[in-house]
Parts: sequence; structure tokens; C-alpha cells
Amino acid sequence: MTISLQKKQTISLEKSGQSLAKIFMGLGWDVAKPKGFLGALLGGGGASIDLDASALLFDAAGSLVDTVWFRSLQSRDGSVRHAGDNLTGEGEGDDERIFVDLTRLSGNVQSIVFTVNSFRGQTFDKVAGAFCRIVNEQGGQEIAKFNLSEQGGHTGLVMVKLVRQGGTWQLTAVGERFTFQPGSDVVGQLTAAAARAL
Repeated sequence: MTISLQKKQTISLEKSGQSLAKIFMGLGWDVAKPKGFLGALLGGGGASIDLDASALLFDAAGSLVDTVWFRSLQSRDGSVRHAGDNLTGEGEGDDERIFVDLTRLSGNVQSIVFTVNSFRGQTFDKVAGAFCRIVNEQGGQEIAKFNLSEQGGHTGLVMVKLVRQGGTWQLTAVGERFTFQPGSDVVGQLTAAAARAL
């Protein structure tokens, strides 16, 4: 049974007392329909929206260990892998996925923060139906889903974070907005936003 996460809610990633081994974070979104009379008359969405999911790996001191995003599709230890960039948000279900093998993660990784940003600087008021979900890769069971209803003038959002607690992992819905500036230091911007969520 899927848990519908609320902002700041934390759950344990255990199944029947067993820690999960492989999961993925799925991100989905649609283009918001134009509002007002013309929007109702013409229907359909606006221009395509290019959102990008990223995973930032931190140690216990909050220092960045590794980053996985569309220009660096795999962590150095091979435990985290981005499935590729979706430039439009078209289609049903997940538009981007990041796979995590929790059993292969380096021992110094204490947390993984998942972010989403608008590559072209389009604001989230142009995005509709956005969500992220955590799925048990073995069997495809959806564990938790977080609806990203944070529409507005921001261009980035810290979605969820995984934190190692002893031998298990805790998942927290973060939902914190940030401003992403296209064309400047992408990893630096994502790291700063993700670090605030630790």
C-alpha cells in the first residue's frame, strides 16, 4: 500500500522488517493548462517544460560526496544511476527516474537528497500534476508518493531525502523551494539547496 506523504513527514524504508535493497525515485509532471477564457477555449498545455531530477549524496558531516544528474548519470561507486533526461514531461507516469542500490552505497554516504529544477528557468506555475515517488525496484511496488503541489515563481524544489539510520533508511518529504539560475554552476546551486534540507 502506497503512503501519500505530506510535507515534512518521515517514514522508514523497511518492508516486513527487512530493509529494502534497490529502489528508484520517479519524477512525473505535466505542462499546466493556460488559465482564463482563452485557456478554456483553446485547451491543451503550453510549451514543453524541461524539469531535471538530481540526487546529491552527502556524508555525516554534510559534505558533498557525489552528484547524479543528467550530465553525470552515475555515481562513482555505481550505486546511483540516472535513467536519462526527459525534455518535455510528455507521457503518462514517470518522466525521469533515478535508481539507487542501497546495498552498494559507499559507507560514508549518510543521506541522499533528491531535487528537481527547471533547466530553462521556466517557473513552477507552468507545471501541473508534478509528483515524486519511491518504488521498490524488486517487484515494482510503490512505497511512497509525494505530490509536488508547490506551484509558484520558483525554478527548483528539494523533493525528498533519504537518511541512513543505523541499518535502515528513513524517507522524508521536504518540499522546499529554491531559485535555480540556468547557465551558472548547476552542481553548486543544487548542492546549496540540498544542503539546507539536511
